[in-house]
Amino acid sequence: MTLGAQLYTLREYTQTEKDLDCSLGQVAKMGYETVQISAIGPIAPQRVRELCDKHGLSIVLTHTDPNRILNDTEAVIREHDLMGCPYIGIGMMPQKYRSPHWLWHFADDFKEPAKKIAAAGKLLMYHNHNLEFQVFNGKLVMETLMEDFAPEELGFTLDTYWVQMGGGDVCQWMEKLKGRIPCIHLKDMAVSESCQPIMAPVMAGNMNFKKILEAAGPCGVKHLLVEQDVCQGSPFDCLETSLKNLRSAGV
Repeated sequence: MTLGAQLYTLREYTQTEKDLDCSLGQVAKMGYETVQISAIGPIAPQRVRELCDKHGLSIVLTHTDPNRILNDTEAVIREHDLMGCPYIGIGMMPQKYRSPHWLWHFADDFKEPAKKIAAAGKLLMYHNHNLEFQVFNGKLVMETLMEDFAPEELGFTLDTYWVQMGGGDVCQWMEKLKGRIPCIHLKDMAVSESCQPIMAPVMAGNMNFKKILEAAGPCGVKHLLVEQDVCQGSPFDCLETSLKNLRSAGV
């Protein structure tokens, strides 16, 4: 398994070509091998690839505007070809599908783009939050997504923190999604002074990452991607702490 940084963590520092170059340099210096491209500024895909190559970082996944995936599928595929990226990600369920009355339209709309992406040798990926652990029409949203798409049409970027926030068991869901989770997001959960759940660097919180990491390989995970949406301090420090903790754990 590779260890990568989800650049959403550094979104304030990736909006210009200069800033992206500097941030990628720091990520590489920490020891990360790969990155996920997410929430960066308007930088051409070819240039993004060149900057990643400069720092020895492979692009394994993106979060791409769902409207572009839906309406400009071929262009999105070409851009991912330029970046050398095999996985095209949806970062969050678009708002209009987040109800029992409209959820079924998600598969109805995205099935065709998913097939085009698969035919191009890539895979459409869906990233969960906690909303997928709501029950719509007698089953979890996550279960509906699993049933509505074949494994070759839709993979899942399982996010450890958001599974926990949804009341799910991370290892149990990794087993349920075995073979469909080539990429997972690693982030930990701690408790604030006001007794609220907060995001923490990996293995600096309370989640059982020993078991999560043990389960990852047998469940088909290829890429571990560290992400921290909200950091207590510098996001660069958070990424570095997570990496050091993972390396100390033998990853």
